[in-house]
Amino acid sequence: MNKKDSLKRVIVDFKKLTPEILALLVEKYPYGYDDGHIISFTNAKNEIVEAVEVTTDDTKYLVKVSTKLAVTMQNYDEDDYEAFDNDDPEAVQDPGLTSDD
Repeated sequence: MNKKDSLKRVIVDFKKLTPEILALLVEKYPYGYDDGHIISFTNAKNEIVEAVEVTTDDTKYLVKVSTKLAVTMQNYDEDDYEAFDNDDPEAVQDPGLTSDD
């Protein structure tokens, strides 16, 4: 079995985005993501979900795409997260957009 096949798979919504996952996204997609990076799949509720993928040693994260995610990645500065733990979902603040599309 391929190591990539044995990774834990986690779907991450913007509300659960941590500094660690955000840093991985910015590192993998330094100029943002485009349609070629987006994976579409059907979740357990039979809804179509669009996400971008980042991988650590043991986990494959599928981060749901949204305008909030794109703006947060664009404005990323690692210094903004120094006071937080890498796994703290409260650290990544909503960019204050009125719509998430």
